[in-house]
Amino acid sequence: MTTTALTRGPVQAAERSPAPDLARGFMLLLIAIANTPYYLWASEMSGGASHPVDGSALDKVVDFLIITTVDLRTYPMFAFLFGYGMMQLYNRQVSSGTSEVRARKLLQRRNWLLLAFGFVHAALLWMGDVLGAYGLAGLLMVWLFFQVKDRTLIVWTSVFGGLLTIGTVFSVIGAWFVAQLPADDPTARSIASDLAPSSDSMATTSYLVSIVERLGYWTLGTFLQGLLVLVVPMMLLLAFWAGRRRILEHPGEHLTLLRRVAVVGITIGWLGPLPSALDHVGIIDVPDHAAFVFYPVQFLTGFFGGLGYVALFGLIGHRVAQRRSGPPSGNLFLTDGPFTGAVQAVGKRSLTSYLLQSVLCAPVLAAWGLGLGQYLSSWSMLLYAVLVWGLTVVFAVWQERTGRRGPAEVALRRLVYGRPPRRPATA
Repeated sequence: MTTTALTRGPVQAAERSPAPDLARGFMLLLIAIANTPYYLWASEMSGGASHPVDGSALDKVVDFLIITTVDLRTYPMFAFLFGYGMMQLYNRQVSSGTSEVRARKLLQRRNWLLLAFGFVHAALLWMGDVLGAYGLAGLLMVWLFFQVKDRTLIVWTSVFGGLLTIGTVFSVIGAWFVAQLPADDPTARSIASDLAPSSDSMATTSYLVSIVERLGYWTLGTFLQGLLVLVVPMMLLLAFWAGRRRILEHPGEHLTLLRRVAVVGITIGWLGPLPSALDHVGIIDVPDHAAFVFYPVQFLTGFFGGLGYVALFGLIGHRVAQRRSGPPSGNLFLTDGPFTGAVQAVGKRSLTSYLLQSVLCAPVLAAWGLGLGQYLSSWSMLLYAVLVWGLTVVFAVWQERTGRRGPAEVALRRLVYGRPPRRPATA
């Protein structure tokens, strides 16, 4: 007879695998790099790439590299790690005696809470929050697909991928026809105006007004990014499949798969954005009113790029685990080295580090704060992003050395699991 109560709490240090934490920790750097260009609120932004139209040669080099390797590649990878983490949580609970029904309810409670965290994050600081999109997609995917057969997961991933591919093809065809319109055509001007990225919540000097604008952007983005674009649902389904096989916990048993996915995924992920990057730096010329074609191409190839990054960090995690000089529960900085240990410390506190990025960016860069975003360009904003990530590394290392969990992780765990029972006093 199975119990209906939780028989264990959150994951312990000895149960953590290096690959997911390494991936989360390093990709938070890429998330900072991807998000901070939106704080360049005083610059005219490109409709097809969301980077400043003008800039020095160094700015253009930075934009080119970010478009090809970072933009719309980080959130698919984090979606996969989010789904993989759900399967890990479920497996731990069920293996400890928790009923399957109770374990799924625990997952859904966590997804509801992430949706709430995302709402608060967007209201207070960052319009581009992804927690809400993950929480919303997680609610639907757990409800519909969490216990289906492996074959069903692959079939539905293929169906979603097919729909995204068809949409991309139609977008390319539509963009070709739209590109034939002269730039001064009223329809062309209207399309180009609609494509211009909105920076209203960054440029307004009123914090209260910025809240309304951020929440409007976040609400639309949560549904588009979480469900309608289909990338996050696809990633979650593949993560459920991979989590059942413990691919990231035991990467040494799946090296051939990981190598193939890394090579193919990263190749597609970097080649796909090339037209957008070349257009942005002026090597090719796509009319502004046809630049909408770049987004579906970025979404589709970003799916492959995100998978490639996951596989790459699975391989790196395998190498780290091989050369460990101590158990996983020991000192990360001694067993895995100072840099690798520091990145894992960030990955273990990924929610805190993600929210901390907004704390370090929005009040400093947005017009309603200090407004420093108006004085930066692409290359200097890249340096600022690296600095922000570096500060989160310092914070995470301090917490790791003092045996503390991230405050956001503590809050989420308390809300999900409740207050831990008190240990009886010993004589």
